Amino acid sequence: MSDRFRHPAKGTTPPEFSDDERAEGVRLQKVLAAAGVASRRKAEEMIRDGRVTVDGIVVTEMGMRIDPENAVVHVDGERIGTRTDQLYLALNKPPGMLSTMSDEQGRPHIGDLLEDWRVSERLFHVGRLDMDSEGLLLLTNDGELAHRLTHPSFGVPKTYMAEIPGPVPRDLGRRLGRGVELDDGRVAVDDFEVVDVHGGRAVVRVVLHEGRKHIVRRMLAAVDHPVSRLVRTQIGEVQLGHQRPGTLRKLNPVEVSLLYKAVGL
Repeated sequence: MSDRFRHPAKGTTPPEFSDDERAEGVRLQKVLAAAGVASRRKAEEMIRDGRVTVDGIVVTEMGMRIDPENAVVHVDGERIGTRTDQLYLALNKPPGMLSTMSDEQGRPHIGDLLEDWRVSERLFHVGRLDMDSEGLLLLTNDGELAHRLTHPSFGVPKTYMAEIPGPVPRDLGRRLGRGVELDDGRVAVDDFEVVDVHGGRAVVRVVLHEGRKHIVRRMLAAVDHPVSRLVRTQIGEVQLGHQRPGTLRKLNPVEVSLLYKAVGL
């Protein structure tokens, strides 16, 4: 990754499409290539094979022009991002940083980090992480996608690695799966696994689609296993991987398509 993450300023025309193309429509194969789906030649093969739909209609002939800002394009049944003004980022939030764009008390926040990386767009974050927690935070200016990824009714799982005191009772996963009563209602994990036990501490993997404040910490504290470190490693199919703390990266077209699919877009 380069030292600075650059994205066209709002109102500018990205180099992929000229002003004339925007007025007349952009050839479908060029839109697919610009979205990173395939080379233009491979995109033409996909169109001929009937693998591409535009606004729900299968396209099999060359020459179709579309408005990439408004058309809904699917390849093999999976939606692709075609709007040049939409941004999808993964941030590895370090501990000690607020999941906010500003802070009146002058504490470190992700707005500072975005400014350092020269990202000026107004972005939504997909689920907050408390100040002491770390890991994957998705940032986008696609408000509908952000809303669906965050709302528990869409059931998008979030995966966390939590360090807790050991030993871990053998039935803890079953207890958490049945649900724990908290002061704002019952919560249950989608999956639970003990990953490592060492020196009186344990690392557990917790998967749930709830998004309530401090939900993982409160849930584990309620079963007498308070969290000393919490890292979110995955949202849907998008993984944190080996991304360094405090860095941003663009989601690739496959990741964006998987997020669309997860929320039915």
